[in-house]
Amino acid sequence: MKEQVENEMKVEFLSKSANEAFARITIAAFASQLDPTIEELADIKTAVSEAVTNCIIHGYENRIGIVKMEASLKENEILIEISDHGKGIENIEMAKEPLYTTKPNLERSGMGFTIMESFMDSVNVESVVGLGTKITMRKEIKKPEEEKESDSFQFITNE
Repeated sequence: MKEQVENEMKVEFLSKSANEAFARITIAAFASQLDPTIEELADIKTAVSEAVTNCIIHGYENRIGIVKMEASLKENEILIEISDHGKGIENIEMAKEPLYTTKPNLERSGMGFTIMESFMDSVNVESVVGLGTKITMRKEIKKPEEEKESDSFQFITNE
């Protein structure tokens, strides 16, 4: 049974580098319904940017294909799925290693998955060679009360 989703969206776009910015703006607008902090929003945008860039650079290489982005909101959590029907990843564990890149000539740092994992609460990668890749990311947005509790200081005044 599917968990109670409060809102969801799906969008598809061509694997052109210009659409990486489109994906960032789209996910930011959608995620803003959870009232994230500027930092939480930046984390989400950065992770989406890395996932979409992977689809464009690695999934489709030198051809144009379709990148799908789906997102859903439930309570204070966003779930994002970025997928392609590109060449797939032969060795996911190796691909997730920091600094590992199959495109050293493009000055790629090989930090895409590491960045996604550091900015999101969870990242799952599924891939089948020849069929494509799906990256599922989840991030919990802290409620303002939670932030106040963790960031608050008690001031004692002598009045």
